[in-house]
Amino acid sequence: MPLPPTGQQAGIDLGVASFLTTSDGEQVPNPRHLARSAAKLATAQQALARCKRGSNRHRKAKARVAAAHGKVRQQRLDHAHKAAVGLVRRYDLICHEDLRIANLTRSAAGTLQQPGRNVAAKRGLNRSILDAGWGVFLRVLTDKAACAGRELLAVDPRNTSRTYPACRHCSAASRVSQAIFCCVACGHTGHADVVGATNVLRAGLARRDAKARAAA
Repeated sequence: MPLPPTGQQAGIDLGVASFLTTSDGEQVPNPRHLARSAAKLATAQQALARCKRGSNRHRKAKARVAAAHGKVRQQRLDHAHKAAVGLVRRYDLICHEDLRIANLTRSAAGTLQQPGRNVAAKRGLNRSILDAGWGVFLRVLTDKAACAGRELLAVDPRNTSRTYPACRHCSAASRVSQAIFCCVACGHTGHADVVGATNVLRAGLARRDAKARAAA
């Protein structure tokens, strides 16, 4: 059922340190469901590996592993629903990065002829991205926005983390760390994810205005 308009709009930046950050500065923590269940999953998988295939013990151990993974999937889905509902209740327009998650989590191992670099670090990042459940969240957000009559826009993510919205100077050097943004042109310092979310909102508004002009 469509919700009444709020007159508010936001860009969101999806991340690993924080699950999402809005252009208003609100941050939703990353629950890291898979990481929190890692010890229990490892124990269940080790027990499965010790069982003889086809035995009753093997079937029961396999069921325990499946149940543990199923619990993580349900937790991730519940978190996505809560985060999405919070956004559609507050904002008429929600802009997000048009992320190609399959590309972001592609293996860095490479080939024997051309081995990848920083493979261990990339593998850890891949696990964190998949654990955050961005894909699940964006699918849920799309459905919730449609039901609530909210406008949802996906924008090109290029340079959203490198540009200061006020002076519009773009430089990779401005992203000092995961959390800190310091514009090398004007000296503004702020939270990097809030800067990214603000750029996402700006890009979304520009895209909406372009569509309106084309339709006029």
